[in-house]
Amino acid sequence: MSVQHVGVIGAGIVGLAVARRITEVYPGTQITVLEKEDRPAVHQTGHNSGVVHAGLYYTPGSLKATLCRRGVGLLKEYTQEKKLPYDECGKLVVAITQDEVAGLKKIEEKSAANGVPDVKWLDNVGLREIEPYAAGVAALHSPRTAITDYVAVTDAYADDVRAAGGTIEFNFPVDGITQYNGKVQVKSNGRTLVFDRLVVCAGLQSDKVATWAGDDEGPAIVPFRGEYFELLPERTHMVKGLIYPVPNPDYPFLGVHYTKRVHGGVDLGPNAVLAFAREGYTRGTIKPSELFETLKWPGMRKLAQQHWRMGAGEMAGSFSKKLYVKFAQQYVPEIQASDLVKAQAGVRAQAVDRDGSLVDDFRISKLDKVMAVRNAPSPAATSSLAIAEYITDELRDLMVSATS
Repeated sequence: MSVQHVGVIGAGIVGLAVARRITEVYPGTQITVLEKEDRPAVHQTGHNSGVVHAGLYYTPGSLKATLCRRGVGLLKEYTQEKKLPYDECGKLVVAITQDEVAGLKKIEEKSAANGVPDVKWLDNVGLREIEPYAAGVAALHSPRTAITDYVAVTDAYADDVRAAGGTIEFNFPVDGITQYNGKVQVKSNGRTLVFDRLVVCAGLQSDKVATWAGDDEGPAIVPFRGEYFELLPERTHMVKGLIYPVPNPDYPFLGVHYTKRVHGGVDLGPNAVLAFAREGYTRGTIKPSELFETLKWPGMRKLAQQHWRMGAGEMAGSFSKKLYVKFAQQYVPEIQASDLVKAQAGVRAQAVDRDGSLVDDFRISKLDKVMAVRNAPSPAATSSLAIAEYITDELRDLMVSATS
């Protein structure tokens, strides 16, 4: 039986989880992870909120729901094994008006269908027993929702890959993929590596890299920057865990919420504004060619037509701290603008179909000898070990056919 050479593009949390899993399932396989940066977890993973989601919101039976619930258990076990931080601080999903109670009930139904443990309905008195400074008419409490350090988790995955004999090639920005004669050629600045199989976990660049491997244009990645504030240390006592809004079912972004961080501190945010570059972590980061690609995508134009009011509101909150704080005060009324300082932003790789619909579930393409993760938004970090199981199972037929 010949040795299989498998490449994985992307040293974020999903890519390294996949590489790690392949070494477990197919020992002896030669694994090479290709990463354009000089270390793991630079982009979406490194700007993650650290929340380990319990599976409250996701459509029962969807990949998100199934892999999140599986992933939570695997991730908790892994952090315990590696002695990494994991804090079940709990989450409140708060209805601030009676109009939101029906939406909260739907979340309760989804969480029950998904098997989320220990979820409890609270009235306005009960929610203040959990979060004394919070306001609302009702809430769901998920005591098993946790926080962790996803960069540390990703570094540990990388160590596991290396310990199993795998290689991580940093400073390898992929600029071309060719499938030829049963092999996959991956190019970077004149270098070419050849693999029997390839898995693409390219995050913010996932659509572009997948099309090089022969996939369709859509869904296209539209980058949305999420801007955060953090509470001053003397005000963090006002938030004990996680305080989230009832999400708008027509919109994939949760809106401003409070997130306790595993190493201390409380973040407030994010909003969601169009980024002018795939990796546009600041307002001043503009790449005209990437912005043009975003704006010319038909789905982006249709998305803007459908959601321009919400987009305008998010943009207004981006430029007005006063307005941002007004959103936040709906959940913790005593918060003031003077309590907040700017924190790092993140960029969400939001997949948008040609018709303008926002891709909500995980989406993975099979392209002959290549598998491409086309959409892996939150809770991808929570689900990383379960996504790795799923991809490795899907890869099984290709691996068997190559060695038979």
